[in-house]
Amino acid sequence: MKAMTPSLRFFLFAALALPGQDSPATRRLKQRNLELAPAIVHVAEGVYAAVGYTVSVNCMIVGETGVIIIDPGQSIAGSRRVREEFAKITNKPVSAIICTHSRADHTGGAPAFVDPDKTIPIWARANFGSEAATVQAAGIRVGVRPVNTQGFDVPPEKRLGIGIAIPPNRPPAGSGMMRDGVANLPGAAQAPEARPMPPTHQFSEERRKLEIAGVQLELVAAPGETDDQLYVWLPSQRVVFSGDNFYQSWPNTYPLRGSARRDIRMWADSVDKIVQENPLHLVGGHTKPILNDARKVLENYRDALRFVHQKTMEGAEKFLTPDELVEYVKLPPEFAQLDYLGDYYGSVAGTVREIYAQHVGWFDGDPLNLHRLPPREQSERMAALAGGAQGLLEKARTALAANDAVWAAQLAQHAMRLQPAAKEPKLLLAEALDKIAEKTFNAPSRNYTFAFAARLRREAAGERP
Repeated sequence: MKAMTPSLRFFLFAALALPGQDSPATRRLKQRNLELAPAIVHVAEGVYAAVGYTVSVNCMIVGETGVIIIDPGQSIAGSRRVREEFAKITNKPVSAIICTHSRADHTGGAPAFVDPDKTIPIWARANFGSEAATVQAAGIRVGVRPVNTQGFDVPPEKRLGIGIAIPPNRPPAGSGMMRDGVANLPGAAQAPEARPMPPTHQFSEERRKLEIAGVQLELVAAPGETDDQLYVWLPSQRVVFSGDNFYQSWPNTYPLRGSARRDIRMWADSVDKIVQENPLHLVGGHTKPILNDARKVLENYRDALRFVHQKTMEGAEKFLTPDELVEYVKLPPEFAQLDYLGDYYGSVAGTVREIYAQHVGWFDGDPLNLHRLPPREQSERMAALAGGAQGLLEKARTALAANDAVWAAQLAQHAMRLQPAAKEPKLLLAEALDKIAEKTFNAPSRNYTFAFAARLRREAAGERP
């Protein structure tokens, strides 16, 4: 019997660990993981999508004289596996690569599809790399968060991925993914073979028609999750490759890790452009393709985005604060029941807060937020009400025993501010955060919370955080 691969071991663990002890959120995320098992999906005649081999979905269009690869994946090792699987379908050479955008989980595996003695065209938009350029222009050279949302520093027994993909155990060199708050941005030290292959062909117009290997297709500018996003339209098959403007989750309109901002109106408009193509099949940047029902799915995606934007601004005009807006803006039942609009990766609440921040700014209208006490002074006064730092800890333990983990975490945080070198507040806060995370459905929020708890435990043990 062959030994199980790391991926298979992970899937089995995700499916079977802690039976009967999981929250509904954890069970749903584990079920999603099972849907992300490595598979080659036959989308249409001559069109194939590799799901689960790399973080992103990697696609092949079989032409008359060669194949076209769309989004070659994140890591060279994973993309080599994809190429091996594609080679079982056809031995035609790679004629071109198309990158729907510049993020490394979609581009880093390109060398796996380019033989050392050959040069092939790599297509992208003219503003390819604009997201990283924006971050660097702001002066950010490392991540702005002490832990990440991708699950790299989450303890293995709690790692479930990001809701739309299962990242590798650690970020590949040059991936742009974040670990311990450090981003591998362009220009950072990278292994030679991990260096990205830049586009050789770019277009600046709205739409570029191409013929590659006898295949007629169109590349269309579609800013959304990134400004340099495009979609690939295969009119003969009515197949659209949307990049990260669609995956089976509520879109990640604000990455918790800190990143370039994303305009939900522009995103919805780009989805509408795809709707107007009248597609039959939809291959997203992550998760399984949508077969035979693409137009309706995209209409719902577009309409839900526009609803949340409209409802958020409606509430803002009523002087609701962001905290109040999160309660005010709820998806109507016809959208809320759709699994592909679930909060796997992005969240409606996060989108509401981001819309408010973009259009209204940081001030939420509460005058007390113009006159806030410093965090330590707030904790000192809370301790005075609770009977000192020990009183805070006792009340936090009581709240935790009553399954009131959020209140326990808030009390423990006050105690930790007052006793920054003490172990007990850190460990109590970590325990409360673990309970909160286990019941959190949104995967990046879950990962961040688990990772922060793990960081606190390392600090309490005197280890490098």
